[in-house]
Amino acid sequence: MDVRVGDTLIMKKNHPCGTNEFLVLRSGMDFRLQCKKCEHVVLVPRNKIEKNIKKILRPETAEE
Repeated sequence: MDVRVGDTLIMKKNHPCGTNEFLVLRSGMDFRLQCKKCEHVVLVPRNKIEKNIKKILRPETAEE
C-alpha cells in the first residue's frame, strides 16, 4: 500500500475523540499518526493500519 508522509488516512474505526481522520507523520515498519481533531500522536504497526484504512487523501501538489 502506498502511504506517504503528509497523507490523510480515513480509517474504518473512530479515535476515542470521535473523528476517523489521521495525518501521517512517519511511515515505515510503523506509522506515526496524528489525530486531526485532538492532535494526539500514536505509533501503530503497519499491518494493523493497512487493514483499517478506508481511504487515502493526498494533499494537492502545486504544479507550475
